Amino acid sequence: MAADNTVRFVLDGETHELEGVDPTRTVLQYLREDLQRCGTKEGCAEGDCGACTVVLAEIDPADERLQLRAVNACIQFLPTLDGKELITVESLQARDGQLHPVQQAMVDCHGSQCGFCTPGFVMSLFALFKNQAAPGRNDIDEALAGNLCRCTGYRPIVDAARNMYERNAGAGWLATPATTGQPAMAEERARIAQLRGIQRQDTLAIEHDHRRYFAPATLPEFARLRARHPDAVILAGGTDVGLWVTKQQRELATVIYAGAVPEFRNIEVTEASLEIGAAVTLTDAIPVIVLEYPELRELLVRFASPPIRNAATLGGNIANGSPIGDTMPALMALDATLRLRKGESGRRLRLADFYIAYQKTALQPGEFVESVSIPRRAAACLVQSYKVSKRFDQDISAICGAFLLRLDGDLVAEIRIAYGGLAEVPKRAVACEEALRGKQWNERSVQQATAALDRDFSPLSDMRATAAYRRQLCRNLLHRFYLDTGSLPQPRIYAYGR
Repeated sequence: MAADNTVRFVLDGETHELEGVDPTRTVLQYLREDLQRCGTKEGCAEGDCGACTVVLAEIDPADERLQLRAVNACIQFLPTLDGKELITVESLQARDGQLHPVQQAMVDCHGSQCGFCTPGFVMSLFALFKNQAAPGRNDIDEALAGNLCRCTGYRPIVDAARNMYERNAGAGWLATPATTGQPAMAEERARIAQLRGIQRQDTLAIEHDHRRYFAPATLPEFARLRARHPDAVILAGGTDVGLWVTKQQRELATVIYAGAVPEFRNIEVTEASLEIGAAVTLTDAIPVIVLEYPELRELLVRFASPPIRNAATLGGNIANGSPIGDTMPALMALDATLRLRKGESGRRLRLADFYIAYQKTALQPGEFVESVSIPRRAAACLVQSYKVSKRFDQDISAICGAFLLRLDGDLVAEIRIAYGGLAEVPKRAVACEEALRGKQWNERSVQQATAALDRDFSPLSDMRATAAYRRQLCRNLLHRFYLDTGSLPQPRIYAYGR
């Protein structure tokens, strides 16, 4: 298949074409250093503070509308803009100088003090403005969960979010909220037509300073490139790989981007399973999983901020092999399987068998994760997951535990227990499961089974928790699951601000 080395994207209504760009140059670097658009700030350079927030627009294949999502420019690689529209804080002001309703609301509600974080807040609110017509307090808090402010405090910013719909929205599509009229619809159709004009059918192939970047447009081409470059870094959302560059200063010799392959972004719900492509973002995957397993909502919402979930993928979280990825324990408890592919050959592997050692997986050279299969909910099963971290929101787990239980009367017919953050790999507690299987589901059985956890895990000590603390936590979470199965579940997440 033919290849092209030109990155094409839309910014302020103009198509930008960049040839031979640095494969790991970030969008933030490009905006500030190349375009001198300095409204977008660098705070943490790791996707935590939100000062660099921008919005990306793509054509949603489900309804042929524009899909707008906030992302962190500091860890988004420039070539991943190919085929998309980039919207920055400078894009919002009208040509006649009129402020966008979000910007005007921030001014009127005194939502800015030093101003460093303000552009990021504005862009997160802009994404909310365009996606929801009447957000409640919980929606506002969720939209702002990835933005940190050190001086103003959040109350006036929340006030701005509540008041931004009352400002003069003007006629432009950017300044029109989620409920759009005919002029705005016409402008959106024009933007969609412009994006269609830069969609590629070939492979984006860049070589810069002896480093290479490939973005294949088809699954067979992706498989061919992966077989040809088995040592290449597979890039999906970049929420982990981006930090390799910005924090560890690593040079990535070859990168293969998964985000342009349609099959990787598919979601299919069958009678037996939820089939989720490897490059489906967490933002898209979470509603599907939570609809089937609503008990997992808190875990998945606490996973990260919206800008991170808008970029991060389910397959990427699984494939990078980190012991602290929060999706793996829950998926193991649900007995999820992976479809792995190498060239034209594929195989199925249970997620519980995927991790071999610290950041080492069962992937063979040239093999990759194609999709994740999650079984549909079985009748009368109880599911729960718990995350323990120093900070409730946007923090890495000290430990994450997940449980699935099916009872036959008062006997344990089936139980699956998995932990992440506890040891060098996320894994099932098979000895503890065996100690419970066939036993009565009561206090005594659970207390006796907790001793088996010492055979399952050798806890580690690090900056988040000591081994002794983790050992006690994993026992306590099993006991908590037992207590929760004996009573009606209590709301534990975001009960304020309703």
